[in-house]
Amino acid sequence: MTFMVADKMACGVVHDELVVRVGPEGYQSALTEPHTRPLDFTGRPMRGMVYVDPAGIASDADLAHWVHRAVTGATSAGSGRSA
Repeated sequence: MTFMVADKMACGVVHDELVVRVGPEGYQSALTEPHTRPLDFTGRPMRGMVYVDPAGIASDADLAHWVHRAVTGATSAGSGRSA
């Protein structure tokens, strides 16, 4: 399941993890947050996209934080796919 904003995937769910578009500008800071790791389902990390483990979205506030980051990532000027 994915959620689109501005014709881009903002976030989605893969198994029990949240996938979040944080954009290239927010990528490194997102990886410093607890319960995150690079999105690498192809074997090659996708800069600008992260997985958030279930523990990272356990509360409504945590989930709202990541959804906000996803919307920001999808609507930012540099939100295109880059590797």
